[in-house]
Amino acid sequence: MAELFQRLLLATEHTGFDAGAESVAMAMVGRCQLPLTAVLPLISNPEYEALAPQIAARAEQDAAGKMAELRAHATTAGISLELRLRRGEEAYREIVDEAKALSSDLIIIRRRGKRSFLANLLVGEMVSKVVAHAPCHVLIVPRQAQMWKQRILAAVEPGALGRQILSPAAAIAAQCALPLQVLSVVASAGQRAGAEAFVSEMLARARSEGVAAQGEVRLGKPFQEILSCANDTGADLCVIGSRGDSHIGRAMVGGVAQKVMGLSEHPVLVLHF
Repeated sequence: MAELFQRLLLATEHTGFDAGAESVAMAMVGRCQLPLTAVLPLISNPEYEALAPQIAARAEQDAAGKMAELRAHATTAGISLELRLRRGEEAYREIVDEAKALSSDLIIIRRRGKRSFLANLLVGEMVSKVVAHAPCHVLIVPRQAQMWKQRILAAVEPGALGRQILSPAAAIAAQCALPLQVLSVVASAGQRAGAEAFVSEMLARARSEGVAAQGEVRLGKPFQEILSCANDTGADLCVIGSRGDSHIGRAMVGGVAQKVMGLSEHPVLVLHF
């Protein structure tokens, strides 16, 4: 992972929902002996705070306490941690702007927080916006998830994007000494032959890099088959690509990525190219 990700940014509000992201971030930097920056976004509305300064003061005090706890956790783990507090009206924007300012190559973030009025969302609204607008790759971590120890799953489709996904997935597998599972999902039986040829090509590439790799083609809905394959093979990190609307850039996250992020029990690495 040290060769893939050098500038890690942990985005956290230090709640119970952030426990998995914090644990995985510290495990990653501990393994690779990397520094870690954490950004804690603080919702700030100057007009409202001018009318109710005591609320702003209470929020600042709460944030200071959270930062002190994070520093203590990092010290106990023997990790170099730089903490940033950013104030703004939208938490996702502060996280994205911090990643841009630091030229981060990976944001590590929780999956969701408290349910909002969009109670049926599998991924929190703020997190979805971070993934959609991030200038780098994003690792989404459920609250009880841990660092991967079993198998890496790369969900690919024939073509340039599939090849781009395979490379970092294979690198993570190699650096963690874990096997790699390559999966391609097709919508019809007529697409199987082409997908099988592509998977064979990806397996050959991974094996040439010393990775123990297996692969398969499944027929069905992509998000369902990705989750099923992860369960069947014991994969505890899923690597996928995000496909948005080319007319509006990455203002949205592709439906497959959204569902995999929302339903996976394990961390999901969403790659942006």
